[in-house]
Amino acid sequence: MVEPELASERAFLATARTALSKMYAEVVDRDVQIIGGEDNDERFTNEANQRAKEMRTHALLDLPDVPLFFGRLDYEHGTIEDLDQIYIGRRHVHDGSGVPLVIDWRAPVSVPFYRATASDRRRVVMRRRYGFSDTRSGTAELTGFEDEPLIGGVESDQADKFLRSEIERPRTGPMRDIVATIQPEQDDLVRAPLHPSVCVQGAPGTGKTAVGLHRVAYLLYTERERLGRGGVVIVGPNRSFLSYIRKVLPALGEVDVRQITIDELLTRPTATTDDTEAARLKGDARMADVLRRALWSYVGTPTEGVLYSKGSRRYRVHDYEVVDIVSDLRESTRYAPGRNALAQRIAHVVLVRMEERAESPDDRVQNAVARSKPVKDVLDSVWPRVFPEQVLHRLFSDADFLAAAAPDLTAEERTALLWPKPARSWKSAKWSFEDTVLLDELEDLIERRTGSLGHLVLDEAQDLSAMQLRALGRRCRSGSATVLGDLAQATTPWAAGSWDRVLGHLDKGDGVVAELDRGFRVPAQIINFAAKLLPEIAPTLGTPSGIRTVADALSIVPADASTFADQVVAECRAALAGEGSVALIAADDQVVALRDAIAAAGLEVALIGETEDEIDTVRLVCVPATLAKGLEFDAVVVAEPAHIVAAEPRGLHRLYVVLTRAVSRLQIVHAEPLPAALA
Repeated sequence: MVEPELASERAFLATARTALSKMYAEVVDRDVQIIGGEDNDERFTNEANQRAKEMRTHALLDLPDVPLFFGRLDYEHGTIEDLDQIYIGRRHVHDGSGVPLVIDWRAPVSVPFYRATASDRRRVVMRRRYGFSDTRSGTAELTGFEDEPLIGGVESDQADKFLRSEIERPRTGPMRDIVATIQPEQDDLVRAPLHPSVCVQGAPGTGKTAVGLHRVAYLLYTERERLGRGGVVIVGPNRSFLSYIRKVLPALGEVDVRQITIDELLTRPTATTDDTEAARLKGDARMADVLRRALWSYVGTPTEGVLYSKGSRRYRVHDYEVVDIVSDLRESTRYAPGRNALAQRIAHVVLVRMEERAESPDDRVQNAVARSKPVKDVLDSVWPRVFPEQVLHRLFSDADFLAAAAPDLTAEERTALLWPKPARSWKSAKWSFEDTVLLDELEDLIERRTGSLGHLVLDEAQDLSAMQLRALGRRCRSGSATVLGDLAQATTPWAAGSWDRVLGHLDKGDGVVAELDRGFRVPAQIINFAAKLLPEIAPTLGTPSGIRTVADALSIVPADASTFADQVVAECRAALAGEGSVALIAADDQVVALRDAIAAAGLEVALIGETEDEIDTVRLVCVPATLAKGLEFDAVVVAEPAHIVAAEPRGLHRLYVVLTRAVSRLQIVHAEPLPAALA
């Protein structure tokens, strides 16, 4: 028999869902106001109105697998419309007459749900948290609740119990939101103002990705009009990561946020790859000066003046005058506007000559002079039109040109950048991804990029190079940024370095750096084991603390080389006997063979990076070590740590990432000796 209180809460949930359905229907049935006429402004307005309706419709769509509310606050006196109780949920729901049934978690009145304590009650007498059934069936059913009284003088531990139970609730598929369990230090970052930018250094399991996503939802709630003009973009390290986080914002009612990788953002095709040293150099901040020098070297010194004819009259601009104009303009503006300004400045001198002869030229005459052949001849010889690909092709094909543009690089570094077999022309050159970043820099040096994002989120930002960060910063010149990462997980050889450097390259030098060091999601036994690597990979970082201990969270299983695959299969089978998601993580060159062995043993398995759509339903996934960053699973089996370390120059950093993906259980299977730091 269902308890009366639980039955009452379920009835309220049904009432709230019905009200949300009515709100949705009202938006769907409402006609979009169409402004008559076919001019561009009216067409744009009509399209904007239709888009606004579509966004509102998506935001009000009831997702049965997402609980409509997760908490309740009971007050000693009425707060909203004289209500003594308010329900906190993922979106606002009203009863049709304006009376709130569920309050959006982002609203100021919801703050006490995350901040109220027995010593600072904020008029709250009791906080209630709700439990819901596993949503794999498609519907989240309210199964119970826990009450946390804030009166009586004794601090309750109900909040910690609820946090633990929510984290340990078995999971499959993409990342869930943490809106019901946001902790005070996380809430500070989520609700931080739009400016200045925020950088979060977060140890494994501290919820930094979740903080960044919830911060986006909060900013869209508080600054929607402002952010709507430029848009919000989330940049992740790879498609697998973005697939993993894709459902968090829609669950919070936000559907109009782009989630892309940096190579998709730059949108230039690539056809080749660089070796590690060339890739590292192309990401180095020094390349910005190299490109600048290379571009401006195309501007020469005039040796002749300009003779402009109009009818029987001749007007001369002397060579020394052109030299002065070029000198004034050189590097005082971007390259293409400087070329245009040179034409106009020469034309202006011609107009002065005309006025000296009592003529009355106007702007049309000046523009005609600027477009005339004598002026164009000077432009083509002194300030030629250039393309980004043209400059970069010459830079990597001509050793003398590179040496002149890169005096700060060593001879060995310049040799590493030069192409051994250059393409015949810049039009036939094949570019690497690192090249596209440099082309983007050149493109901006030639012509300033217009427009700016309202807000940019960079996740796993510790892996980005200085030049990549500059490219991202150019797309967010007047906007703000949320930068997320962990320096201990920096696995790329071109990583920019400290967070101050990262913010500087983004042109967000006024950004605030905050640290999350309490690991909510990774058990203490696992985080302490992985932290043995920190003295070698990140000696300046403190050791993170895990707030949860889980029985048998860590086990290390030695295996014989001849039966290694069989042992891995056995550990995966044992992990599947428990609840929730299971991942096998191995070095990239081992993971496919291990996946095949698991499938041959009769277990249902998917491979991340190959079959993203299956991850929602398949409990066991194989994860290449290079794609593990940012993901989490209930149980993780790590195969051969020494092989993961040996696979790349920053292998210990990669192993630190791999070891910290488990929420409940980590099993390490090894035939080779463990790395010395872990022994």
